[in-house]
Amino acid sequence: MVQVCLNGPRGAADGTAVPLTPESMAQAAAEAVAAGATDIHVHPKTPCGRDSLSPRVVAATLEAIRARVPVPVGVTTGAWAEPDPAVRLARVRDWTVLPDHASVNWHEPGAEEIAAALIDLGVGVEAGIWSATEAAARFTVSPLGPKVLRVLAEVTDTQAAEASARTLLAELGPSHGRPVLLHGEGAGAWPVLRLAGRLGLATRVGLEDTLVLPDGRPALSNAQLVAEGLVQYEWAQRSS
Repeated sequence: MVQVCLNGPRGAADGTAVPLTPESMAQAAAEAVAAGATDIHVHPKTPCGRDSLSPRVVAATLEAIRARVPVPVGVTTGAWAEPDPAVRLARVRDWTVLPDHASVNWHEPGAEEIAAALIDLGVGVEAGIWSATEAAARFTVSPLGPKVLRVLAEVTDTQAAEASARTLLAELGPSHGRPVLLHGEGAGAWPVLRLAGRLGLATRVGLEDTLVLPDGRPALSNAQLVAEGLVQYEWAQRSS
């Protein structure tokens, strides 16, 4: 599985290729799926470009994307979109249109409560386990672990990304038997994607994680990143 991460917390300063409106996210999603993406992760945004968990904003984004693609669509529940854990939980419970899945960063306050609410709503949980945090230790003992859709192993180290990825996977251990999606960011995005290919793990790529192609050229679109990601992933698989 190669998931496309369309935008992340990026804004207009990151370039016109980053989709910020429901319409542009839907167009980017359609192009990425045509390029080979089989799953979508998106950050719904207010008109001013800020990440939002508002039921109205989430609904508009999901409806626009689903009108264009048949694949699962997931959203973020990151604390930067709503720092207060109680308010964040209330926002999620008030969603009127539900995503297929949502990422929950396990190191953030209120993570297990958010995950439990999503599971009660029938929404798949991507357990976001960031490297260099206590997330892996918390997740391995969580009673919710066996109930999540998958583990999103997120390597934040951009200098020694592959080594950090292997350390993170070791910390996760059997991951409650759940599938693992491994990805990096910035300068670590491509090395970690190739490692995922060698290990046979799901991965993701898109403008949230990197703005450049493996050779350093600016990426023109999410679709271009997905197409190149598949080439890199398959090459790594054959080389393993």
